[in-house]
Amino acid sequence: MRRIRLPLGRGLFFLCAFLFAAVALLPLRLALDWLAIDTLGVSARQAEGSIWLGALREVRIGGGAIGDLRARLDPLPLAAGRARVEMDRLERSDAGLPLRGAVIVSRHALGVDDVSASLPIGASLAPLPIRTLDLTEVNVRFRDGLCDHADGLVKAQLAGDVAGISLPAGLTGNARCEGGALMLPLASQGGAEMLSLAIQGSGSVRAELLVRPGGDAARARLLGLGFLPVGDRLRLAVDATL
Repeated sequence: MRRIRLPLGRGLFFLCAFLFAAVALLPLRLALDWLAIDTLGVSARQAEGSIWLGALREVRIGGGAIGDLRARLDPLPLAAGRARVEMDRLERSDAGLPLRGAVIVSRHALGVDDVSASLPIGASLAPLPIRTLDLTEVNVRFRDGLCDHADGLVKAQLAGDVAGISLPAGLTGNARCEGGALMLPLASQGGAEMLSLAIQGSGSVRAELLVRPGGDAARARLLGLGFLPVGDRLRLAVDATL
């Protein structure tokens, strides 16, 4: 049987063409499994299309439903050894913030860039009455499991009341790193109510709500719900996992 020998230049061309086609057609689902973005609490019922332009169906972040997202790989950071997957909503809604941002993955780091979104909390942090977390230009980076950098505005939208005690509509603050955890220290405009979220690289979350009761009756009701006294305030702490 006679063998056909391709010139080196032509053989290299076909090898490069094959590798390019393999990467260009790499399924989005396989790429996301490699990048392990589930460690950020992101999951989807289905991934469609290629890594260069695909869609994620019925996305959930933590315990909240997000909807359908468009996802695409930015090729430029690959030269620096980083993968950046940009995401935004397939169908925008007038309700809440449009979701947009990117997931960043490298050998030792994992995080998000320029995220603006309204994330439903659902029952993830029950009995704390947190309806959504609204993020504006939030950046977070975990390096080797420890929070290395965080900034951006965060607002917690609260729902209803606690034991008949009305709560402010929103608590705001800026993201930061503290002791290796992502910290979201949020407060009401008057400072009477405070909410602190400490998120570890493992996905565990500790949430603490502090309120200043308006009288003895309100104080008694809050103590009955499990609040504990801390100075002139009462605190309720919840531990959860993304």
